[in-house]
Amino acid sequence: MIEILTPVELQRARRTGALVGDILHELSGRARVGTNLLEIDAWAREMILEAGATSCYVDYAPSFGRGPFGHYICTAVNDAVLHGLPHDYVLADGDLLTLDLAVVLDGIAADAAVSFVVGDSPQPESDALIDSTRRALAAGIAAAGPGARLGDLSAAIGDVLSADGYPINVEFGGHGIGSTMHQDPHVANTGRAGRGYKLRPGLLLALEPWIMADTDRLVTDPDGWTLRSATGSRTAHTEHTIAITETGAEIMTLPAHLRA
Repeated sequence: MIEILTPVELQRARRTGALVGDILHELSGRARVGTNLLEIDAWAREMILEAGATSCYVDYAPSFGRGPFGHYICTAVNDAVLHGLPHDYVLADGDLLTLDLAVVLDGIAADAAVSFVVGDSPQPESDALIDSTRRALAAGIAAAGPGARLGDLSAAIGDVLSADGYPINVEFGGHGIGSTMHQDPHVANTGRAGRGYKLRPGLLLALEPWIMADTDRLVTDPDGWTLRSATGSRTAHTEHTIAITETGAEIMTLPAHLRA
């Protein structure tokens, strides 16, 4: 089912998106060398519950996972890229950390992810990966608007990632979002312009370019959740929830310092 939100529901989505953006910004600032991934999960839990929201992950149990997930945020390090299960790991200088957060507030979900390097050690490969996903996300958002096709967004994202030389996995990508975290339509990270569902005002989409440095193949950890690059190469993942409006696309998950 593809869910179209009413103007009242979009207002609620803005509040949820703002919460997700603010929590991710706070956690990114707290995560440093010596921080344990379980601390990040505990901080996320505290902030989500304090806001009167619900994590989309605690009871998340899709067919591909070994559910329920049981934690409040996804924490992926270095070669891990998706569904990173928080565990007893202390961040080291130079680690590439991805935080992926989805919550429901007042009946509407929002989903976003950030990747960044921990500490001060120069990591040019990691910086390039992160920059590519950020520019790909910006291109996807720029292509979004009423009347655009899903393929326009996928093509815009894929053009950036491909031009930067990265293989693209199409098993996991962006998705519709609304009263639940994962909905139709699927938004692949590469595609053909002019194809697919025509976007309508009120549609909420989570766009999430993610890449692995030298492969498009994933492997799953023994925990049944964490997805890693098959070659052990580094990865990056950037995500925003956007709303299709009458005039274009609105980013819902910006942190406070970036909101107008």
